[in-house]
Amino acid sequence: MKRLTALLIGLLYWNAGIYPMLAQCQAIAPPANAIPCVFMRGGTSRGPFLDLRDLPRNRAERDAILLRIMGSPDARQIDGLGGAETVTSKVVMAQPSTRPGIDVDYLFAQIDLENPLVDTLPPCGNMMAGVGPFAIEKGWVKVTNPETKVMIYNINTNSVIEEIVQTPNGRVQYNGTARIDGVPGTAAPILMNLFDQVGSKTKKLLPTGHLKDRIDSLDVSILDAGTVMVLLRADAIGLTGGEDETFFKTNRALMERLERIRREAGRLAGLGDVSNSVLPKIGILSTPQTEAANIRSRYLTPHSLHPSHAVTGAICIGTALKIKGTVASEVGRENGKPTELVVIEHPAGVIEVNIELDRQGDQIQVRKVGTMRTARKLMQGYVFY
Repeated sequence: MKRLTALLIGLLYWNAGIYPMLAQCQAIAPPANAIPCVFMRGGTSRGPFLDLRDLPRNRAERDAILLRIMGSPDARQIDGLGGAETVTSKVVMAQPSTRPGIDVDYLFAQIDLENPLVDTLPPCGNMMAGVGPFAIEKGWVKVTNPETKVMIYNINTNSVIEEIVQTPNGRVQYNGTARIDGVPGTAAPILMNLFDQVGSKTKKLLPTGHLKDRIDSLDVSILDAGTVMVLLRADAIGLTGGEDETFFKTNRALMERLERIRREAGRLAGLGDVSNSVLPKIGILSTPQTEAANIRSRYLTPHSLHPSHAVTGAICIGTALKIKGTVASEVGRENGKPTELVVIEHPAGVIEVNIELDRQGDQIQVRKVGTMRTARKLMQGYVFY
């Protein structure tokens, strides 16, 4: 009888303890419309970082999910993770790489705010800064002390990026003393070396074969380095080069003219109809205001002013600056050597890119570009669509 009583008491405790635990486990199991997500700031941008393998392979299905996640199309993106700005309407998708010498494959998507468009044509150097930490925390990269090198393949541009991430004691360190303009406070530095930066979309540094082209009565330079851009002088369109976001938002006639120029530049560059693409981007250039800088830029994304500057845009402008005959070379200054740390003024301060060119006669190649960014993990969990 005592043994039977003990057995019954044990069953009662088992029912009281195990069943609720099992029920709880079932309750927290993610539903079918949930995807693991890390929400991060990368450089001067922000957005969700997703495992590419968690998304459908069918692009239309994948894009529908990304639009739902970000809350687009809606200018406020009130029903998603988007922040109602171009720089906060971005998604990173990554996965372990099977390519020799590469740790992770990275695909970037720019999500349109007001139209159901997911553009994977452009790259994003700012969001790229978060790929290394994301991959390390996912366990895709062997961690070393005190820093870890992550080799990244950018699917958008078919290029390779080397990132040096601070990992003391085998863990990603986000706190530090590095500062980048456009982001408050300080963080741990992430060093990025970018290779294969020329011709990712057009196969040429100068897609039209010209240092300058004439569009809408203006001299422009069209380059494909880091990203595809159409560059023009601020004074050629009656600007000082120091205009702010409000100016561009309220000057509709100017923005309509710039869009016409951009679309024609896209056609000349061989990109076809770019009305539904963010490429080419627009760079409005002027003489720098300080002795320490090489050039001043207002970078359009392309339908609004970037609050600071894109890394890929800085690569393009820095490269153009060092090629005599471009509009950039007319307003900026450079040292005349193959290598230079180019300092570009932007609305929030400056961005620095180390440009290494290789000149062989009339042929110019960008051997490597280096820059420093920071990143911060903001939240981790599931995103629902």
